[in-house]
Formats: sequence, C-alpha cells, structure tokens
Amino acid sequence: MVAIGQITEATRGGEALLRARQRAALLPDLLVEARRIVATVTSGWHGRRRRGAGENFWQFRPFVDGEPVSRIDWRRSARDDNVYLRDREWEAAQTVWLWADPSLSMLYRSQGAIVSKESRALVLVLALAELLSRSGERIGFPDVLDPISARNAAERIAGALATGRPASGFPSGDRFKRFSELVLVSDFLDPMDALIERIDHLSRRGVRGHLVQIADPAEVAFPYSGRTEFRDPETGAKLTAGRAETLREEYRALFDARRAHLADHCRHIGWSHVFHLTDRLASEPLLALHGRLSGQFQPAGQRA
Repeated sequence: MVAIGQITEATRGGEALLRARQRAALLPDLLVEARRIVATVTSGWHGRRRRGAGENFWQFRPFVDGEPVSRIDWRRSARDDNVYLRDREWEAAQTVWLWADPSLSMLYRSQGAIVSKESRALVLVLALAELLSRSGERIGFPDVLDPISARNAAERIAGALATGRPASGFPSGDRFKRFSELVLVSDFLDPMDALIERIDHLSRRGVRGHLVQIADPAEVAFPYSGRTEFRDPETGAKLTAGRAETLREEYRALFDARRAHLADHCRHIGWSHVFHLTDRLASEPLLALHGRLSGQFQPAGQRA
C-alpha cells in the first residue's frame, strides 16, 4: 500500500491504466447483464411519451387560460362541464446523455453487496441506452461517445468505454444543449457544496437532470465494530476508529441527512432523484428512471 503523502502522478497513472484494463475486461459481461435486465422490463417499457408537436393522440387535459382555443376538443368537452385540450405526443428525438461515475469510490463492494457500485452504474447506463435507442432517442456519453441515434447504442457505448478512458470528475456540461436530458449515476460522495454548485450550473443551462444515487448496503448500515481502519480511495487518507460501533448512530444520521438534502435540492430545481442499494435488483432504478424520462411524476428521493 502506498504511504499517505507519497501518492505520485505516476502511481495514479499506473492505477488508472490498470483500472481501465479491468473495466474493459468486465464490459462484455456487463453488456450481457444489461440486456438481460432489459428483457425483464421490456413489457412495462412504453417509450418516452411527452406532450409536443406530433401526429399521434396522447391525452385529453383541462383547458388553461392563455392556451390556443384551436386545440380545444369540443366533442370531449361536451360530455361534461369542463373544457379539454387534445394533446399530441412528442415525436422528435431528444438527446439523452448518460454518465456513470468513474471515481475510485465506485469500486467499493462489501460482503453484503451483489456487485460493486461501478458495475451497477455501468449496467444501468447500458440498459438505459438499450431501451432508449429502441425508441429512436439520441444517446451520448460525455467525453466518451457523441450523441448517436442507433439501435446498437449500448454496444457502442460499451466499446467506447472499453477502448477509451472516461474523464474523471463531474461532467462539465459544456456539450449539453438546452432541453437535453442527463442521467447521472454515482454515489455522489463529493463535498456537498461543490456537488450542488455543479448541479445548479447544469440546471441553469436548461438541462433536465436525473440523479441515481448508488450506495453499498454497508455504507448505509455501517456494520463495523471494534478497531477498524477506514481509507479514502480518492486521497489515501486514513482514519482509525478504536471502537467503530460508537460512530454508527452519528454516521447514519449524517448519511441520511446528506441523502435527503440532495433529494430536496433536486426537487427544488425540477430534477429527479432515485436512491439505489447494490443489494437490490438493477431493474428497480431502471423502471423508476423510465417514469421520470417519460414525464410521469414520481417524488424526488424515491428509493429503488
């Protein structure tokens, strides 16, 4: 183990190269797993229906002052005392950016978890790419793959991740256009002030965001006891607790407060937030994301 304060750029570069090779070896299996998950949820996946300038009927909804009278459906309105508009379904392809956090903290996997946080994040991104590409959406991955509209989008993302190296850190947002959508899958363990600042920057650019916060079950339960050494995978800093169990109650309170704060902020700016544990099925957050991307209301902070 490298001593604290002696982690050099060469060391980081060697670790990054090793991790890139490990990810490349893992991606074919993750793609297979993503397609298996897609097969289990396809029956409940109806594409992304949004109000817009299409030709297909979507829904009737109550008339609101200021909307064009020409869109009133008089036949439907004659059935009761309300006035209804006839909405059509949006048919133009939208750009959906998908991002899985490449941070070192995502490698963590406790004994109670099915997979690492990184593996689950990549599976979710690939499964979502598979599903969205079937609906004709344009899919992109920041710094890895420019937006494409292709049936094999998931395979191309996997190939790009296997041969390239995603940039570390939160997406800058320079490539995201107004009204595009961004799905961020991460443990979101960065300092909260910096994280909120980055999210707000994207929101001000007109990006509609969806956060999937992934956690290992041990990060929630804090099952440690006795003398325990904790190590920050990003910096190498260490903390030794003589009796780790004495920290459990305070840790859980801080963790829950942090998660609630992030969910509340997403709700405030009109973004969505889903919390997911890696000992749960990957199909759960995938279906929750479908609801948000389809424009269906689900409270921010939903647990999946």
